[in-house]
Amino acid sequence: MADHPDSASPQQADNAAAPEHLNIKVTDNNNEVFFKIKRSTKLEKLMLAFCERQGKSLNSVRFLFEGQRVQPTDTPDTLEMQDGDTLEVHQEQVGGR
Repeated sequence: MADHPDSASPQQADNAAAPEHLNIKVTDNNNEVFFKIKRSTKLEKLMLAFCERQGKSLNSVRFLFEGQRVQPTDTPDTLEMQDGDTLEVHQEQVGGR
């Protein structure tokens, strides 16, 4: 039996450390919405779903992760997001006063 490798392969260990789906909280300080998305899913899908639920236009808000603006083409992987991370939603500022 000593000749058999451990039952947990390196690939399985990677999957345990980095699950395929993440739970992401999106908040605009009034509402919190939780989404479960794949690491490879474009955040545009989440952004559109949040705006639809809140009755907002995607053009009227901006999404931030750790203070950096999120682009629709970003994915949780490209932003190195972890399970339970939060996206902040802010009203887009128009004008300079």
